Amino acid sequence: MTVVEDGDWVKQATRLDKRVTRVGFWLRRTSIDELPQLINVLKGEMSLVGPRPHAAAHDNYFDPVIANYAFRQRMKPGITGCAQVNGSRGETPTVDAMQRRVRLDLWYIENWSFPLDLAIMFRTIIELVRGRNAY
Repeated sequence: MTVVEDGDWVKQATRLDKRVTRVGFWLRRTSIDELPQLINVLKGEMSLVGPRPHAAAHDNYFDPVIANYAFRQRMKPGITGCAQVNGSRGETPTVDAMQRRVRLDLWYIENWSFPLDLAIMFRTIIELVRGRNAY
């Protein structure tokens, strides 16, 4: 992207966002931009599967607005997650969209199992091929 915000609010990328470069579009579309996060997994700071981390500014905004929002942080963030493979990948333009993502994240935390992680990783591969909401 051509602009990096560093303030109280971070604008999420949107479809046809003017800040996304041609190379950036391709990197997002193929999710290659996620590969450096594997270093965080190897360092033990992230998991392969878990709630996707949000920008701190978004955490500050949504925590008082959405019940149990902070509970998503009871487990390490993941490169992929239940919300991402169930249609909540990408921009969350409304509080309702973020509430749906949080509900899916909390469901995952409460129902975590190794087979569930395997299913999410398999579905992630399918989503990568589809390329939906990757911008």
